[in-house]
Formats: sequence, C-alpha cells, structure tokens
Amino acid sequence: MHNYFIAVLFIFSICSSKAQSLYVDPVKGNDQAKGTLAEPLASLDKAVNLAKDFAGNDNINIKLAPGLYLIRQSLKIESNSQAVSGKFTIEAMVMPDDVDWTPAKMPVIQVTTDSNRVGKLSHASIAFQAERNNVALKGLKFLGNPNPSSVYFYAIERRNSALKDLVISQCYFIGEKNSAPIQGGIFAQGEGIHIDHCIFYNCKNAVLSFINVKDFSITHSIIYGAYEAAIWLGYGPDADLPFTFRDNIVANCNYFWVGAKGIHKNYLFRNSVISGNANYLGINGDTIVHDQVNKPTEKNIDKSGKVVLREITAEGVPHDYLNLSGTSAGRQIDAGIFINKKAM
Repeated sequence: MHNYFIAVLFIFSICSSKAQSLYVDPVKGNDQAKGTLAEPLASLDKAVNLAKDFAGNDNINIKLAPGLYLIRQSLKIESNSQAVSGKFTIEAMVMPDDVDWTPAKMPVIQVTTDSNRVGKLSHASIAFQAERNNVALKGLKFLGNPNPSSVYFYAIERRNSALKDLVISQCYFIGEKNSAPIQGGIFAQGEGIHIDHCIFYNCKNAVLSFINVKDFSITHSIIYGAYEAAIWLGYGPDADLPFTFRDNIVANCNYFWVGAKGIHKNYLFRNSVISGNANYLGINGDTIVHDQVNKPTEKNIDKSGKVVLREITAEGVPHDYLNLSGTSAGRQIDAGIFINKKAM
C-alpha cells in the first residue's frame, strides 16, 4: 500500500509539472484539445485563459508553433491564484538561434481589435497586457494594428508600476505608419524591465517606460525609423536612476532619447551606433523640446556611421532580414535578432 501511494504521488507530480506547459498551433490546433505538443490548442486566447488557473511555483510556458496569431481582444497575462511565483513565458517553439529556424517559422502576432484599453489612453489597443510579476516574451514578431478605430497600438504593455521582472527577447516589432502603425512596441512601468536582441522597425516609438523605473536595460537591439522617439525613459522621482544602455543600434529616428524635465546625471550610453537621427536628446512635455542641459557620458558611441539593414527583395526574405547588412556601421556589435552570431 505504501508503494502504491508513492507511485500515485509520483504520477501526480509529473502531471502537475506537465500541466504548466501549453502548446498552440493556429494551423493544426483545436481549442478543445489538451494543449499538449501532440494535441495543441488553436488560439492564444484559449492558452492564456487556461494558464490563468495554473497554480504553484512551477514555471508556466506557452509555446507557439509557426503561424499567424490573430488577436481580437487584449490578452491579459495574469493569475487567478495568489500562490504563483514561477515565470510566465510565451515563446516560439522554434527560436531564432535554433539550427532549423527560418523567418517563416516565427510566430506572427497580428492585432485587429479597436480601442480596448480602460482608463487613460482608452483610445488605444493592446496585444499583451502583463498583469503579474515575472513575465517573458520571446521569439515573436509583432505587426502593427490595421484597424482604423485604434488610434494608438501598443504591442506589450505593463501598467502596474509595482510589478517586477519583464523580459522581452528576440522579438520583432514592425510597424507601417500609413496602414498598420505601432504607437509603441513596449509601454511598461515598474522594476526589472529587460529588453535584448529585439528589432523595432518603423514604430512611432520603440520603448516607453516612465514610472518606478528601476533595474532597466536595453541591450543588443536595433531601433530603426522611430518617427517620434526611439526611447522614452522616466519622470518624477525615479527619472534619475541608473539604467543600462549598451550594444545597440539606433538610426534614422526623429529623437534618439526623450527623458524627464530637469538634469539626468546618470545618462550613460555605451558601445552603440546612434546615427542618422534628426535629434539626439529631448525633454518630455506637452511637446518634445531639445535637452540642452544634460551632457550624457558616452563610451564608444558612433554618431556618424551609416546604418544599412538587410531588407526583403524580389529574391525573397533573407534569413537575417532587418538585421545589419555586411556594409553597415556597427557590424562589430552583437545587435539584432540572433544571440549567437553563428545562427545568422
């Protein structure tokens, strides 16, 4: 009898662990399925809603097969249980550094909803709303929202400034201001915001973070063609906290950086190309004005190099599209969608 109970507990522990993972395939899946690798769900909506009921300390993983994921209402990443401490990750089944990765295997997130945000900026639409600690989004491609009823579209939002730990890694954010704009790729508050190896292409703004900004970093990323500003960071009592900005490419934007009013003693930009931008530093107000007071510390910053990206041609989609071309400034910097350059 004793061995029987041990066996039951062992099986239960395995099932509990497996229950923390869900697989989604928009082509082969079915929302009435179990959500396993063999029997995947069909929609992100279903997977995110099911994951809200997961409890315990195990990590929660939602794995996305290649395909197009249509989002018709904002997806809230949250938990119905207070007893949750593991990481909640939504990521591609095939990541850019995997040997069999191609651009066609990247899950594409397409939002078509009209305005769905409650409260301030109610005329905005959101793809993912992070409403719990310890969230990660990896290996996804976000397109702009073509719905004309959506005035602003933010791909990833975290409104609660008391939350901690948000990781965005190896993601594309591709906007088209005349047909499918992205107002902001990432609009997040709070501690522990870490962005790496992402590409923001023709977004109005790439990254916006204002309240309780602590332990913030953006590294190894490319921001190109931001037609308002590449990065907005901080106002209020947290505006002058240190942050990490290194190994990035920021080119052909309106403003490179917009900060709070006043002097920012801790501006430090390292090992990056910041060139071809109409303006360098700005101050956040009713309109952006030039920051003529702050003198940032710059270490190994290239302000004159020409940035050239690999783009789609008549021959097709390059494996490393929207990464730096072979003739671009900054090729020595490990910026772009691949963590391991050998994967290029």
